Amino acid sequence: MIDLALLPLYLTTVIALLLIPGPDMLLIASSSLSYGKKVGVYASFGNATSGLILTLLAALGVSALIALNPIALEVLRIAGGLYLLKMGWDCMRAAPSQAPEIAGQKKLARQLYRRAVISNLLNPKALIFFVLFLPQFVSSQLTASSAEQMLALGLVLNIMGLSFNLLLVALVGSLGKNLLDNEKFRSNQNKFMGLIFFVLAIWLLASQLQSVG
Repeated sequence: MIDLALLPLYLTTVIALLLIPGPDMLLIASSSLSYGKKVGVYASFGNATSGLILTLLAALGVSALIALNPIALEVLRIAGGLYLLKMGWDCMRAAPSQAPEIAGQKKLARQLYRRAVISNLLNPKALIFFVLFLPQFVSSQLTASSAEQMLALGLVLNIMGLSFNLLLVALVGSLGKNLLDNEKFRSNQNKFMGLIFFVLAIWLLASQLQSVG
């Protein structure tokens, strides 16, 4: 369901996009650095889950309807910024402690999974990206409908994105292993993640202000 003539260009474009640092990369890298590879893996799957949801919404035309509605976009902007600020505040208020035990890591991993899903779904730029990007590679030469082609394109995008993020987790998680053995860092790891969430909130809100200006 993908035009083979367009596939090389599509794959090249996706690789180029994955290499550009963005909020998703920052969240996944910082999660792996702060809490270890397992949490980073869960954050990566959270990002992939949101990507699949956005792909489905784009294929069904729902994303386009939201993207054309200024009020809906504004609601997403505000909700996304407030959510990230809340996550940052919760992390900052958390009492200094050592790295969680195995049970605690599982709970933390699930939390980061949910945060990755929600933060990406509440990012208007992510929604608009799927609306604008996938249709460019829909071909009229195929018998498959545009929705079917967008689903296939989105699946390829998400598989490549997940693979890239898991590689990032492996690299950053290895570096973070030494930090997790550092008592001073362990006592401040929640504050570090709080700072990351504040940065993501500012990143999201500042990008929207620029787009408005």
